Amino acid sequence: MSFATDSPSGQIGSGNTFGDAFYPVYKRLFDEDGDFVASVDTKLAEARMGDNVEMFLSKALAVGLIAGGALTAVGLLIGVLLVTVVFGGAPSFFGLTFPEPILTIVQILKIPFVVLVSGLVFGSTGFLTGFGSLVSVPYFRSSAREREINTLLSDSVSFMYALSIGGLNQLEILNAMATSEDTYGEVSREFQTIVRETQYFDIDYRTAIRNQALRTPSDELSQFLTDMLSIVNSGGDMTRFLEDQKNKQMRTAQQQQERILDTLELFGEMYMTLSLFPLLLIIILVVMELMTSASQQMLLLGVTYVLIPMISIGFLVVISTVTQDEPGDGFLEPDSDSGTEVTGKNIDVLDFSFVNQFVGEHSIFDKIKSKEGTHNVMTVIKRPHIFFRDYPMTVLIVTVPVSLVALVAALLLGWANLSIDAMTTSPLRETFMWFYLPMYINLVPLTVFYEWNVRSRRGVIGSLSDNLRKLASANETGMTLLESVKVVSDTSSGTLADEFDAMHAKVRYGTDLKTALREFNNDYHIPRLARTVKLISEAQEASNQIQHVLSTAAQASENQDDIDRERISRTRMQVAIILMTYITLLGVMALLKVQFLEKMGTLVTEVGANSGSAPGGGMGGQFQSELLQGGFMSMLFFHAVTIQALASSFIAGYVRDIKILAGTKYAVGLTTLALIVWIAVTNMGGA
Repeated sequence: MSFATDSPSGQIGSGNTFGDAFYPVYKRLFDEDGDFVASVDTKLAEARMGDNVEMFLSKALAVGLIAGGALTAVGLLIGVLLVTVVFGGAPSFFGLTFPEPILTIVQILKIPFVVLVSGLVFGSTGFLTGFGSLVSVPYFRSSAREREINTLLSDSVSFMYALSIGGLNQLEILNAMATSEDTYGEVSREFQTIVRETQYFDIDYRTAIRNQALRTPSDELSQFLTDMLSIVNSGGDMTRFLEDQKNKQMRTAQQQQERILDTLELFGEMYMTLSLFPLLLIIILVVMELMTSASQQMLLLGVTYVLIPMISIGFLVVISTVTQDEPGDGFLEPDSDSGTEVTGKNIDVLDFSFVNQFVGEHSIFDKIKSKEGTHNVMTVIKRPHIFFRDYPMTVLIVTVPVSLVALVAALLLGWANLSIDAMTTSPLRETFMWFYLPMYINLVPLTVFYEWNVRSRRGVIGSLSDNLRKLASANETGMTLLESVKVVSDTSSGTLADEFDAMHAKVRYGTDLKTALREFNNDYHIPRLARTVKLISEAQEASNQIQHVLSTAAQASENQDDIDRERISRTRMQVAIILMTYITLLGVMALLKVQFLEKMGTLVTEVGANSGSAPGGGMGGQFQSELLQGGFMSMLFFHAVTIQALASSFIAGYVRDIKILAGTKYAVGLTTLALIVWIAVTNMGGA
């Protein structure tokens, strides 16, 4: 039994047409009690996919057989072409010769054999690709859910412990976890299944907990539910159990972070070697071009424009499989019966979700929608910098058209050209116009607003633990939570103190404290802050004396601070390695351009003149001195260091903050460094 949140049925046809048609094939090929079917069934439940295993595997067979059949036809055609074009002569196997009778038989069987083998290879590949790609979906989704559950489990247990010391019983804690999907994501969905089984299927909550412990994809959560069940059955102290589990999960989170950082250190050393490999390959290809008559230009182009990006993208993918992104979007949903909307969840200028419910009933609502849209647009126009700070990516709506206009203007003024010859003749100018100018127009504003956004959020998170401790101390003296908020705002400074003051003012003018807390959180929408606010807002509904809850929130926040400090300290070295590796590569490429290429070009000219060799032969026959000293190699090297600058920047940003946008500041800096170095190199070479 599973409660599906999504289903793959829409991926293939409509309904169960394919599943029904290929069900007899499934019955013939698979043992319903076999390990493979049981494994897929388990993963479907862990991934919360609604398909039963029979229909799912039947649809996978349909996809595999259709793809296999299509590729078999392609393979047969390729086999015929191979026989008639490539293997048209007498067949030869390992240099063996055949006598005439056997040769005739081999010639007769050659065409069907090659065609059959080609069709089988292509058909098998198509079937395995189609069948395997669909069957792997529940495995990938289960793994993703396990990863998110393990990441959020520490905060989830702290939340349950805070509710327990706040006076909630076991069933109320389960219900609170089940209704906290906006904060605790997949962990909350696991508890939703427990609650639904108890509410709608007449199953006692002990059995529901045991069933979920067997179904969850996370071994950590499974062990936690099993231990909780033993406490429930024995009538033990749930609060004490949750406190022990909270401390255990905090230690586990720190250990997991250390393992990730150790792996990143290994990857940093690997990247240092891999990023230098294209440089070594370019040097080898240049020497081969000089010493032989064979042209290596296509290989040089492949290394520059294909190999360097592929290595960087592959390395980025590998890092993403190790690091843990922070789950959730940081927004808190209002209570289902509150009748309010989520403040700040959407870009306001596009958010008409509330008024759209009434548009069309009366003309007054159409006017309200029109006025609301005008008001939102005017708000953005009056304070565009605030809008771009809150939503940094939207600045591209402005900068991308500006960069296109700049390119068109450069073409019209003759500063940029569309021909390849112009790029090789003047690589510095053309590359600046076609790449650097659009990059500066787009990335510089994006970097400014993104870093401003990060800094504004950091101002809240930086003092969160201290202010939570102050709230707990004030609440312990007998003050209400609202009074404690006021005291902390008066005795503290910074962004969070200002927000506490605004929150207190909102409550004084009629807003309830839970709504004020939610609106404060949604203004910043930081997942870590959302979990803290969720804990406090749920606890304060039961009592105003929640000093233990606040202390728990402060401890969880301090634990996260420790993890963040350790991550920043350890990743700083990785970022330094990546950046220094790039600077080394840039220096070597510059020296290669100035000291090696131009001197070798002069040497090639002198050797050719002294030996009287023809222009097409001898040393450097295909790679003439004007090519060495001219723009082609300068363009190739300049583009190589520029592409490597971008790749190193985004990898460094992702390692540092687990966000691609964090690499924009490095991208602007490293590409600018590459541009300055190449201007100096070009001037030194007189090109």
